[in-house]
Amino acid sequence: MKVLHIITGLGIGGAEQQLRLMLRHLPVRSEVVTLTNPGPVARGIESDGFPVTHLGMAGNRDLGALPRLAGIVRRGGYDLVHTHLYRACVYGRMAARLGGVRTVLATEHSLGDTQIEGRPLSASTRALYLATERLGTATVAVSPSVARRLTAWGVPAPRIEVVPNGIDRARFGFDEDARRMTRKLLDLPEDAFVVGGVGRLAPGKRFDRLVRAVASVPEARLLLVGDGGERERLLAVARECGAADRVLLPGACEDPPPADSTGPDLPSLLAAMDVFVSTSPDETFGLAVVEALAAGLPALYVACPAIDDLAPDEAPGARRVGRSVPELVSALRGIRDARLARLPQPAAARRYDIAHSAQQLLSLYEQAVHGTPPLPK
Repeated sequence: MKVLHIITGLGIGGAEQQLRLMLRHLPVRSEVVTLTNPGPVARGIESDGFPVTHLGMAGNRDLGALPRLAGIVRRGGYDLVHTHLYRACVYGRMAARLGGVRTVLATEHSLGDTQIEGRPLSASTRALYLATERLGTATVAVSPSVARRLTAWGVPAPRIEVVPNGIDRARFGFDEDARRMTRKLLDLPEDAFVVGGVGRLAPGKRFDRLVRAVASVPEARLLLVGDGGERERLLAVARECGAADRVLLPGACEDPPPADSTGPDLPSLLAAMDVFVSTSPDETFGLAVVEALAAGLPALYVACPAIDDLAPDEAPGARRVGRSVPELVSALRGIRDARLARLPQPAAARRYDIAHSAQQLLSLYEQAVHGTPPLPK
């Protein structure tokens, strides 16, 4: 089977890195088109052996991109087109039809309760989404919560399939040597209480609340992994709170890392932490929380459908907290005082193993292209 993946961009982000990881586990011939921004993840995908084409799309209204994309589809001889993220889903479904491929799956990575890909939902956004959704074969939701949102938005339930995001859980097992070496590299004392976070430094993630909470726990240090437009504001908040020397922002972390990387990888950074916190109030899955649990960390979260859709005993180290700074401070102090030992990988990490998600997706491919019955749910 030959599959073309179309994605809006390939900078470092959750959907982008999830695509790279999934490609490594899908036993099909895969090629990728990125509409914009052929960033670090594009280079990583190419290093893994998958061709990446940059379409050079100038913006949402660059209608000239449509015939260029349709031409790529037409010349490629693809059995299936798989789209990712809003703009790629809109243009990709139309281009697939124009290019002669009628089997189209679209993964919905980023539909929250009030936003899609960090932008507020609107009537026009919904109308365009639904109009082009009808051109596809099925829409894949990354969690049951996203599936419910799609149904409420107007996507017919029989057209929705759930394939959860996945992690390479074997990589995330706790390593004491990695903890020691990473703390030394980042100049973190071995006995420091390190609070961690991972994600784009964007307003919707509400990392400012985490900075303020850590500032109120004098012995705590914050290791916040990611990059984005909020970086300077977060550093300003840390200075305002008198905690500039306790807030560390080492930048984005491509995962899996490129072959020439010299810095610590994501599992090593998680190993250096003592507790993980996700302050985002609107998530579609919560992959970073699952990775933290796989690393044996207690995880505090404001919103995480990946965990809320499970039975409590599948993620005993995870705990929902309120979104206010005082509630975060109280939870952090409780974790600090408990001095928890590293936890074993929970059932949630096994459930969300990437190999299982890839098998589910491959089953949908076979069903869409050949009419093969899907795997039992």
